[in-house]
Amino acid sequence: MISFAGFRKRDWVIEPLGRADAPAMAAVHNEGFARPWNDGEFAALLAQTPVFGFAARREGEGGGPLSGFVLARLAAGEAEILTIAVAKSARRGGVGRRLMDAVLLRLHADRAEAVFLEVDERNAPALALYRRLGFREVGKRPGYYAERKGEPASTALVMRRDLR
Repeated sequence: MISFAGFRKRDWVIEPLGRADAPAMAAVHNEGFARPWNDGEFAALLAQTPVFGFAARREGEGGGPLSGFVLARLAAGEAEILTIAVAKSARRGGVGRRLMDAVLLRLHADRAEAVFLEVDERNAPALALYRRLGFREVGKRPGYYAERKGEPASTALVMRRDLR
């Protein structure tokens, strides 16, 4: 378990995800994605050997509600951030950064060479975080993200960070 001092005097505990977290992951994912994943999809991913992730919970809530999570996969020295989501109630409080720090620490320990992710080009807060963490754009996927609330489909930016 990793404990991080939080923004605005909140403390967060970052701990490994388990299959039992799948329903809570689906609920948090639903708050931020036009096509959210369901608990069965999360449980199936967590059952795969190369997939791992971390949950963020407020310190002192002893297994309390999920404030956010990150899910990653590592194979043949390359990693991919499959998804990261933060509950609306915990956004802008440093949870995403703490989750990314935890996954990057794990990938360094596992001697991964690089990590990739995809992000909606319209998601300015996520783009700013990833750039601060050393990710750079290496590709685009036009129309990758589904339409939502009358907006056209948007482009996914493929980003990479070298770890060695």
